[in-house]
Amino acid sequence: MIRFFFVFFLVFVLLSPAPGQADNRRTPVVEAVAKARQAVVNIRTEKIVQRSSSPFFGFGQSIFDQFFRDMMAPRSYKTQSLGSGVVIDDKGHILTNAHVVDKASKIFVALPDRRTELEASLIGQDNRMDLAVLKIADARDVPYLPPARSDNLLLGETVIAIGNPLGLGHSITTGIISSTQRRIQLEPGQATVFIQSDALINPGNSGGPLVNINGDLIGINTAIAKQAQGIGFSIPIDTAKRVVDDLIRYGRVRHAFLGIIPGDVGSEFVRSRGAGGVLVERIVPDSPADDCGLRVADVIVAIDGVPLTSKEDYYSFLATYTPGDEARLTVVRGLDERQQAVRFTALPADYVMAYTRRTFGFGVEESRRGLVVDRVESGSPAAHVGIEPGDRIAKVAGVELGDLEDFNTVIAQLLGREPLEFLVIRNNRGYLVDLP
Repeated sequence: MIRFFFVFFLVFVLLSPAPGQADNRRTPVVEAVAKARQAVVNIRTEKIVQRSSSPFFGFGQSIFDQFFRDMMAPRSYKTQSLGSGVVIDDKGHILTNAHVVDKASKIFVALPDRRTELEASLIGQDNRMDLAVLKIADARDVPYLPPARSDNLLLGETVIAIGNPLGLGHSITTGIISSTQRRIQLEPGQATVFIQSDALINPGNSGGPLVNINGDLIGINTAIAKQAQGIGFSIPIDTAKRVVDDLIRYGRVRHAFLGIIPGDVGSEFVRSRGAGGVLVERIVPDSPADDCGLRVADVIVAIDGVPLTSKEDYYSFLATYTPGDEARLTVVRGLDERQQAVRFTALPADYVMAYTRRTFGFGVEESRRGLVVDRVESGSPAAHVGIEPGDRIAKVAGVELGDLEDFNTVIAQLLGREPLEFLVIRNNRGYLVDLP
């Protein structure tokens, strides 16, 4: 009997974990995931698409395909897509990528450790920044992860990307930051700054959080480089914080107004500095630029430490600010470089219309036919190309227009970009003109 108890005691001692052994496995990564994971959700969307019912659909632009497309009505199909998001407050707001929910007819959210899905509503969306805010109606007892900061990130620090791509459980990857301000050209005329890391961001993880070793929300995972292995990009949370209030309150991002007409710097300036910038060609009186002391011929070389190399950079980065935001401009004046603080405002009332008349030489108004020209300034660029009152303006820079709000939105995004392409309709015939 004594021998039996001795053997039992020996086996118990050998199989029992050593003191502190389980605690040793609770690394900072484990602690960070435990803090953040409950706020990560799966997003499932439904979209209704129209597709041709031709039996030749998908076999090219054949004459039979065209015949059946004209003769047979298109059929509606329901498609589904998956993504991730993160709950950011106790009101049930969820931050995710715009492309995850774009054109969705229904949006469903699966919370961690809950069996049922909740229907969510789209509160606001900005495709240029690839950000969207959703909301679930019943946010009681829903864990959330408030946005932290991304202006103090360190090269080489550990980060964790969390997603919930299938609604079955979390996908967790780790990596290190290789750039805190990686400038990426998404498309012609649009550049964006990302956090670059080697934390894998797989399809379905888009919209999920990037957290640091403390479990703080520092970014929104958005993309993986198609031509590179193991390179992921995340929207800095400081950028998202600047616009999330607008997305919640207005459903869109309002345009920040600085009050300059930007121009390109000369090649000699680029050679002397080794980098470009944005030339201040004109300053709007009583604008933020005027109030903060900017002058014509100043060169803005950075906004909040992000280098500007062209007018396109200026427009892209200005779009990430909203009225009331403050920024720090790095300005070159003569041989001196200085820091200039500025607070952006909203576009003044009727500024777009005044700008249109001054720059392009015509005004517009709404009618039953759409947007029509109501006046043409004598000797203006519009008069020079033959635009007349009554002509319909159908597109600006390739963007289709429906009403004055569309016109104001498009022109506000393109202030200072010259020339602009206008599609002018007269007697059911369209003409493309560049103004000025």
